[in-house]
Amino acid sequence: MAKKEKSASELLKEQLFYERKNALCDIKAAEVKKINSYAEGYKNFLNTAKTEREAVNYAVKYAEENDFRAFEYGKKYSAGDKIYFNNRGKAIYLAVIGSENIENGINIAAAHIDSPRIDLKQCPVYEEGGMAFFKTHYYGGIKKYQWVTLPLALHGTVVLKDGKKIDICVGEKADDPVFCITDLLPHLAADQYAKTLGKAITGEGLNVLIGSTPFEGEKGKDSIKLNVLSILNKTYGIIEEDFISAELTLVPAEKARDLGFDRSMICGYGHDDRVCAYPILTAAVEAGKKTPKNTLVTILADKEETGSNGNTGMHSEAFDNMLIELCTNMGANYRKAVSNSRCLSADVNACFDPNYAEVYESKNSAFINCGVCVTKFTGSRGKSSTNDASAEYMAEIRSIFDNAGVTWQTGELGKVDQGGGGTVALIIAEKNIETVDVGVAVLSMHAPYEIISKADLYSAYKAFTAFFAR
Repeated sequence: MAKKEKSASELLKEQLFYERKNALCDIKAAEVKKINSYAEGYKNFLNTAKTEREAVNYAVKYAEENDFRAFEYGKKYSAGDKIYFNNRGKAIYLAVIGSENIENGINIAAAHIDSPRIDLKQCPVYEEGGMAFFKTHYYGGIKKYQWVTLPLALHGTVVLKDGKKIDICVGEKADDPVFCITDLLPHLAADQYAKTLGKAITGEGLNVLIGSTPFEGEKGKDSIKLNVLSILNKTYGIIEEDFISAELTLVPAEKARDLGFDRSMICGYGHDDRVCAYPILTAAVEAGKKTPKNTLVTILADKEETGSNGNTGMHSEAFDNMLIELCTNMGANYRKAVSNSRCLSADVNACFDPNYAEVYESKNSAFINCGVCVTKFTGSRGKSSTNDASAEYMAEIRSIFDNAGVTWQTGELGKVDQGGGGTVALIIAEKNIETVDVGVAVLSMHAPYEIISKADLYSAYKAFTAFFAR
């Protein structure tokens, strides 16, 4: 049968209308293989790096395996050099020195490696009702009811008074114990049901069950607490006071898994924002295999979920200090280099969910499998607390992605006045750097288990690779 020719109006629509493209429509088998292979590496990263410290450890190892070396103050660097600056084990900046004068601008990609979680308080261990618990303080924006009755793993670092560091990870191995926050049985939950969703579980109610056996021969008060502390002391050599100088956190114990009969999606903890951190890290390493034109910088920052403050957050001067040192040692003007720079703030956006369609404006939402999402502005209400990327820079990004064959879309965070959110984009833009948010759309964002598309993940990798090559 002869192929039907398109009408004039259909051809005009193709020319004039903007439509998202589904990355999995008419896709070749070879491309599917690349997508799935890349997803396996990402799942390993997601399972290995559940905290910002673990993400930095992963990045350092990966960078060093690809000939990156630790940054040294005072050292002169030249084209082709590959360096990283490890900021206190909780944030990291990688750079590949380009062939052009650094004053011509730096290509920057910035993601964050912290995720919502449950942190331990400084005096966490207590006993009540024949059980031992941890007192906690949640970190970042969570729906507290989602964290009860989940198997949780304990990750973190304890620093003793003499400075010795002890890393702890319990709950990830198949034969490890796990921990849990209990919930009220429905038979006794009449009062709980009467509360709003946000108040049914309180922050002070997120107490983690950690034991129920009394210390051998003890029957009195705190015998169960004593037994737990005895186990920790024998295993790690720590005492109760050492919790004061510890960073211990509870995260979902389950591994990242393929989702769907077609295995097209990944369900796992910490997609926000490791689904962007991994693509910019791998893109930076790939770009470093040859000397780029522009100097490249990759930022993996901490504390975005709580405002990007502190000496490892994006507000820290650590990143600026490294750039100033690079420019000084290369005889370049720092301010000129920064003002000519470009940045992709690599952070996620909300994926349209038809089960909650009332909070989305579908014409301007990101859809699953439609590629990496370019977010011109974030913030809330009247675009407050946002970087609103310029038309000129949006045009530049469109051109880069289209020329590289990247599947991409635009999106914003829900309906106007419905809510909102922010990223590190406005912090970087305030340095006089052209900046726009580019990242993967996520379902169930900030839940213990979030969902992303493998095709969107790979589109992000292609997008950051193309940007680094500009």
